Amino acid sequence: MAITRRQKEVLDFIRGFVERCGYSPSFEEIARGLDLNSLATVHKHISNLEKKGLLSRAHNRSRSIDVLPPQNQRAPASVRWPLLGRIAAGRPVEAVENRETISLDDILGDKSVYALEVRGESMRDEHIVDGDIVLVEQTQTARQGEIVVALVDGTEATLKRYYIEGDRVRLQPSNAEMQPIYVPAANVAIQGRVLAILRKCA
Repeated sequence: MAITRRQKEVLDFIRGFVERCGYSPSFEEIARGLDLNSLATVHKHISNLEKKGLLSRAHNRSRSIDVLPPQNQRAPASVRWPLLGRIAAGRPVEAVENRETISLDDILGDKSVYALEVRGESMRDEHIVDGDIVLVEQTQTARQGEIVVALVDGTEATLKRYYIEGDRVRLQPSNAEMQPIYVPAANVAIQGRVLAILRKCA
């Protein structure tokens, strides 16, 4: 479906912001980034892009703009690698080659997934360390104890285990040297939950 030049600029800005920050921009940030004077103009462009199936938005929370792939855009072909067998991390086992293959699709399924590079050591006891890449399922909900990308106060995103405790949320680091973060439940928005971790070995 055709879009105007300004709508494309809005779409490109949102896509670039999400890639840089890991969460969607506010209307104010879109207005500043595109030098628009009116939030009503931003709202109009967002609504039109939503009607055209290029954005989705949850109306009950902030920073909820999700860029959708064009409906006629096919997913890229999955890359598959040979799965040659099993390797022992304890006692040695017989090395037997087989002819299976594996791809990330086997792990991620058909979920909407994005990647984030980890900064910091707050999740090191989960073996998630600085420089790792986490693959995150885009979702607004999570179960107790899941590792999530949580947006706090609409501005700061953090990777923590998620626990609801009454009317507040505990964002629990996996690092004995760090304290949990307690936040009113209304001030936390789930941006996704971690599905897998990638690490490039030196």
